[in-house]
Amino acid sequence: MISYMIPTHPSWLLLIVSLPTSSATGRMRIWRALKSLGCVALRDGAHLLPASPAHEEALQALADECSREGGSAWLMAIQARSADESATYRQLFDRSEDYAELRKTWREANPGMGTPGAPELARLQRKLQREYDAVRAIDFFPGEASVEAEAAWTDLNKRIDGVLSPDEPHESEGRIPLLDPSQYQGRTWATRRRLWVDRVASAWLIRRFIDRDARFQWLARPSDCPKRALGFDFDGATFTHVDDRVTFETLMASFGLDTDPGLARLATIVHALDIGGEPVPEAVGFEAVIAGARERLVDDDALLAEMSTVLDSLYAHFAREVRRGSDKGGNR
Repeated sequence: MISYMIPTHPSWLLLIVSLPTSSATGRMRIWRALKSLGCVALRDGAHLLPASPAHEEALQALADECSREGGSAWLMAIQARSADESATYRQLFDRSEDYAELRKTWREANPGMGTPGAPELARLQRKLQREYDAVRAIDFFPGEASVEAEAAWTDLNKRIDGVLSPDEPHESEGRIPLLDPSQYQGRTWATRRRLWVDRVASAWLIRRFIDRDARFQWLARPSDCPKRALGFDFDGATFTHVDDRVTFETLMASFGLDTDPGLARLATIVHALDIGGEPVPEAVGFEAVIAGARERLVDDDALLAEMSTVLDSLYAHFAREVRRGSDKGGNR
């Protein structure tokens, strides 16, 4: 194990590998792994990374793989001898060109007229997100290019969101008061038609946990919302986005449901798919199901009925996981 001291100038890791010419597959596999780690090739077979325990572990694993492929590998720690030399090493990891290429791709994506549909555009957004995340993961010394790319990425996502959900509510600020569900029974609830993730989950939550006799009205435009109806998930609605909460989370907080661990797990899916954030394993599958259901069903009542079954099943699954975790904890 390489010992890490606190140096005057940053430390670096240098991996020197040599593989037999007959090992083309192994050579390609190791080259791809080095590239994904963000290594800089100083010359053929010599690869540099900033020193860290994680980088050392990854490079040692590649060194071991080289040995298994019949080659040889040397992993060593090196130290910059001066501030100028350290700056030279850092410059080797400048990601400005990578960010420029990303921004070119984003400009060419140009979501707008001719967009094939919400599922396709959502898939494009995820693909671009993965590419952006891959560059950021190897940007060890962020600079002005990363700041400019972040601003461009934010702008692109706003344009994509504008195409996917032109009437999507904007985030508002304020305290969420705790409400008495008994005062919200047998009401008419209204939201934008052609339900998507937050709206369908919110409608399910309303009927399942808040107002079992709820009637729903699907609006062509938010301005069509009747005065006596309880609007949700559009600007000016009774229940909508507040701070970083999506409408589903606002409804949970409003009616004291945010202590339910099963609903909390569902909320992570809705949040991730509606406004982004930490990846959630089940989110991709849920998005695929609702996208397919929207293709088959043009009636929002039918769509809500079908997706309610999915949400019921997910909720039951999450609730069972929570119970199992509690049982295990209690048996320790």
